[in-house]
Amino acid sequence: MKQWLRPRSVRVRLALWFVGVMVVVLAVYAAAVFQLVRDNISSGLDERLRDDFDWASDMLAQRPDGTIAPYDETGEGDSPWLQVWSLNGDLLYDTPAARRSPVPHSDRLAVQADERIVTVPEVTPPYRVLSGPSRIGGRPVVVQVARSEMLIVQDMHQLLLVLLLGLPVGVAAAGLGGYSLARRALSPVERMAERARSITAERLKDRLPVDNPDDELGRLATVFNETLTRLELSFEQMRRFTADASHELRTPLTAIRSVGEVGLRGRRDEETYREIIGSMLEEADRLARLVDRLLTLSKADTGQASLSVDIVDLCDLADRVAGQLDVLAEEKQQSIQIVRDAAPRCNGDPLVLRQALLNLVDNAIKYSPVGGRITIRIAQSPAEATIDVCDTGPGIPAELQSRIFDRFYRVDKSRSRENGGTGLGLSIAKWAVEVNGGRLTLEKTNEAGSTFRITLPQDSPAPMMKAPLLNA
Repeated sequence: MKQWLRPRSVRVRLALWFVGVMVVVLAVYAAAVFQLVRDNISSGLDERLRDDFDWASDMLAQRPDGTIAPYDETGEGDSPWLQVWSLNGDLLYDTPAARRSPVPHSDRLAVQADERIVTVPEVTPPYRVLSGPSRIGGRPVVVQVARSEMLIVQDMHQLLLVLLLGLPVGVAAAGLGGYSLARRALSPVERMAERARSITAERLKDRLPVDNPDDELGRLATVFNETLTRLELSFEQMRRFTADASHELRTPLTAIRSVGEVGLRGRRDEETYREIIGSMLEEADRLARLVDRLLTLSKADTGQASLSVDIVDLCDLADRVAGQLDVLAEEKQQSIQIVRDAAPRCNGDPLVLRQALLNLVDNAIKYSPVGGRITIRIAQSPAEATIDVCDTGPGIPAELQSRIFDRFYRVDKSRSRENGGTGLGLSIAKWAVEVNGGRLTLEKTNEAGSTFRITLPQDSPAPMMKAPLLNA
């Protein structure tokens, strides 16, 4: 029920909030005005009452014979409300107004005679009475004056009527104004929503309009546009990755099928069948390696790759990798040299870091010429430790260096599929380093070879459980 009663439009909710606030403000303002006017009128009535008392006292003081002159005894004039009492409580004189509108307890008020203004609520409308001492011909008396609150009641009724009529008009005007302001303020949201609805996977280059980049809606549109830019890049990387993965998977499958079809075309001798099966096994092995690496990258992207944090001796790590790949280097008459400028130790996952270094050294062996040299240099600074892998290959052209860590990307010619690579080695190496809190960079490359550098923090905290998204 509450959800049904709640307006769905932000514009309407803002207008209702505005109306609610205005109702409170106008109500407080009306109450303040009402009270202020009442206080002013009441103060004016008290002033007039004191003027009446001063007038009566002056009038009595001007009669040295001790007599009181009658005041319009016919009662037809506009006489003030006046009574004169003796100190014994006897009424000496009263005006026609006092006789027409007697005030209860006036005798008791006269006995007090303390010049205080007292409100007598027993009559309607109430009266205000002022009693104070005076003299007639040297004889002490009590002068008592009074005024009705009728004027206050009438004026306040009129003011209340004006406020009650004006409050709904003000609220209605506030509601219309609030709705108009909300509609105008939220019009950019409507335009952004229309543009956002038109953005699809095929139109990721579209962006939201930004009327004022400095206000809240402008900043929201800017952030959304930045998100679209990242999303567009991710979609492009995903498309490229899907196309490259399909191509890479199709190549060994096509080779296996072609070799199998050739083997089935006629009867072959045992040696020929062995060659055919061997060729098929090579392609199957390559396909298995490709699938394993794709699985590794998939786990990296989803954060499912678990790490075992330990202290890693980088010199020992380099020795193990060099020993494992020394056979491959000997096949191409290459040498692997380890240069130890320091013996740093870092926090990380030994197996993951070993995979990164294996991929770098394996790449160096593949793309260095026969008789080349691969150098693993270990160094450290006060805050970081580095492992440089240097080869003597042909180098990487400057215009291609920005994509070398992309999945399935190969530099033309020497870095080709013919060397047995999948184009995923550097991507996996980059993830393996970054997930351990480090970074992998291409330091230099020229005709004399390339140098890849692994940089790891010396006193790093526990490695991240999920590395930043790899380039697809």
